[in-house]
Amino acid sequence: MNASPVMLAFCLGTVGMLAASPVHAEKARDFAAEAVLFYRMVACAEGQSVGGTGRSGMDATSVEMHCRDQVREIEKFRARFVRKALPFFAAHRPVMLPRHVFYPFGGGDLISALVTYPDATEITTVSLEHAGDPRRLARLTGEPLRDHLAAYRVAVLGLLRNHDSASAALRTLERGPIPGQLSFFIQALAIMEYEPISLRFFRIEPDGSLRYYTRSEIAALETKKARRKAMSWVDTDYSVAFSNMELRFRRRGAGAGKPVKIHRHIAANLNNDRFPDSPLHKHLLAKGKVAAMTKAASYLLWTAYFSKLRDYLLANMVFMISDSTGIPPLHADKAGFEQITFGRFTGSFLEASELHNQAFRELWESQPNRVLRFRYGYWDAQKYFHLVITRRRGSGT
Repeated sequence: MNASPVMLAFCLGTVGMLAASPVHAEKARDFAAEAVLFYRMVACAEGQSVGGTGRSGMDATSVEMHCRDQVREIEKFRARFVRKALPFFAAHRPVMLPRHVFYPFGGGDLISALVTYPDATEITTVSLEHAGDPRRLARLTGEPLRDHLAAYRVAVLGLLRNHDSASAALRTLERGPIPGQLSFFIQALAIMEYEPISLRFFRIEPDGSLRYYTRSEIAALETKKARRKAMSWVDTDYSVAFSNMELRFRRRGAGAGKPVKIHRHIAANLNNDRFPDSPLHKHLLAKGKVAAMTKAASYLLWTAYFSKLRDYLLANMVFMISDSTGIPPLHADKAGFEQITFGRFTGSFLEASELHNQAFRELWESQPNRVLRFRYGYWDAQKYFHLVITRRRGSGT
């Protein structure tokens, strides 16, 4: 018997709906187990314990030795930065701020975002560095494990002692089984007593939305390596699928149902050739107003090459905390912002525009001397700590 046109249309429509149904769609690949392994073995969240790492013998000894060193440095970092900075920012940060934080040039530095904006529910860092492949650590044994853990300790030392990540250290960890971005971010969770609950990777679609990679998509991209985002940087030795990451986390031991925070890291060049009207730009615009921060950013926001990023910040941020590598006074004032200074500033740490240097010097000289007891990003030219709050004029604190 031949089906009627109506019945045929119904059947075809039903098949189409089933094919498009989310039930039949492949889920995004979650690397939660790999994140926990980094948390325990690399970030030493459980101190010198190797419980839950599945390691014994020589490997357990390597992890324990690594964690003994790490725990000492972490405690020094907490005393030198975290315990001083948390109450400082609590006293100077407005209560009503956007819960989304944007941190340009924030390679590896989730820890500073968690200290500066502890109430944030979503943090976006963007830098030239790719997130990194989380799968190799589980296969690392023997002397290679010991050697790579040692290399990580050297690289992360700059973050723990200087409160920001040196470019040379970040480039070093763009290759290998302990990638810098992923490791540094999970290190931040351990320091601030959070725990990872999800780790996924994504690409940004042309409209700014996020597409999370499935297992089959990651397999299809296995041989396509992530390339440098600037000529001065380095190519990675892992798949392009591991360029952008989303880490979800909550207070350690809080349990299911408790508040979850989201950190996304995006590998991108933010200069005027790449940022304007890019998928990243659209993604950020969709978030609306943001709280912002930057530090140790090579004075890029002082230059014409990053003017479009600067324009985005001035149009969309309501509050910003930075060292002198943030928004220069001439641009901030014109856009309706005021700036409050802390510490001392005599000149830029690196060679940079004399026009903006002089404007910053005049800004500091025009205000009372407000003491700053911790380093936030770069020193100034004479190794003074300094920090500036940029806020909408008349908004107060």
